[in-house]
Amino acid sequence: QVQLVESGGGLVQPGGSLRLSCAASGRTVSSSTMGWFRQAPGQEREFVASIGRSADNTDYADSVKGRFTISRDNAKNTVYLQMNSLKPEDTAVYYCAAGSRWRTSRILTEYGIWGQGTQVTVSS
Repeated sequence: QVQLVESGGGLVQPGGSLRLSCAASGRTVSSSTMGWFRQAPGQEREFVASIGRSADNTDYADSVKGRFTISRDNAKNTVYLQMNSLKPEDTAVYYCAAGSRWRTSRILTEYGIWGQGTQVTVSS
């Protein structure tokens, strides 16, 4: 059974940092396109970042480019999202997802496996 488990969310002040982790079981992250999405209350789930099967193939939403970094540790079968210079508008539930493409994707329906989400709150 394939499972994704996110961790690392929490409350942080504006300008602070958090690192989210997504641990996979039953499927190797190296053979998947991995993505991070987020959903704020009352809003649609939106793309944040994606990493393809090649670690140098990454993509970011314009709103997080330069502040967030997606990476993968194949030995730990884990994907990370390093979030720096956090803003109140980054507040949302963050979801990890796995897909079968070779390259990155911003499309939710191209990801077949989702984690349960982790809450990130940016507030003073």
